[in-house]
Amino acid sequence: MRIKDIGGEFRLIDRVTRRGGAVVGIGDDAAVLRYTKDKYLLFTTDMLCEGDHFKLGWYTPKQIGLKAMESNVSDIAAMGGLPTYAVISLSLAPETTVEFIEGFYKGLYESADRHKVKIVGGDMTHASIMVVNVALLGEVEKSMLCLRSGARVGDLICVTGDLGKSQAGLELLKSGAVGDVTGHLEPKCRLKEARKIAKYANAMIDVSDGLASEVNHICEMSKIGAIIFKDLIPLSKATRKSAKTLGIDPYQWALSGGEDYEIVFTIPPQDLKRIRLDCPISVVGKILPKKKGTTIYDGKVRKPLKGGYDHFAR
Repeated sequence: MRIKDIGGEFRLIDRVTRRGGAVVGIGDDAAVLRYTKDKYLLFTTDMLCEGDHFKLGWYTPKQIGLKAMESNVSDIAAMGGLPTYAVISLSLAPETTVEFIEGFYKGLYESADRHKVKIVGGDMTHASIMVVNVALLGEVEKSMLCLRSGARVGDLICVTGDLGKSQAGLELLKSGAVGDVTGHLEPKCRLKEARKIAKYANAMIDVSDGLASEVNHICEMSKIGAIIFKDLIPLSKATRKSAKTLGIDPYQWALSGGEDYEIVFTIPPQDLKRIRLDCPISVVGKILPKKKGTTIYDGKVRKPLKGGYDHFAR
């Protein structure tokens, strides 16, 4: 039986995981562990594989290092926390040059320094392809902890920035077309923004697998329903231009593309005005009772909200 036959990545995680020992374990952006009287310890890990998350012909070594750290910091951000210490594990092909790894670490340290992360160790081995794994610790005040399970009926569903830009860049690179590919090659997480949002949000998650997947995760963990309004999903001019060039619906990139590392959160309507960010916030939907299901409305019909990236669905 193949992994995709049981429903893909997340069903496999449910099947093999033992739960226990953590304040919050499997099912959120990071594990939450007991730490001090006023704070929780956060622990996350994320892996990038050559040929899947990056291609050496498209990325500079520095860009691979940047992406590896940003994707992990994004998980800590989505919990309302601040990152602290990281260890880095690498598998490298025998022909990898010293100059390549120096470039990789330049990007890794640039992101780490921006987010005040200290790299304190790691491991290296050889393999046929490059694989990068970052294990990252963080901490969060108990009053600031924000989980996927906290959404409440009546909450607004909001998202920072714009969506679909990473997938837009990927599709441009695959096709050889000219356009803005920085959203894919140099994603940036929303650590500072998430800290401000966490003071007021009921639930929060980062966009690593697409808006549809992230909203469904919140609904599953919070045991509620939701409606997303398609025409309210924020798309940049560059993403729309890329979609027009390639003849693709850009909303599909936003719903299922992933790796945008924006923040999706739910919040009581009266509290939204209390958040002041340097980036836009878009209201894209509303939390509903569970019996209403999780749907998307395109202005004409309401359909089940489906989509999101799954490593084993292909």
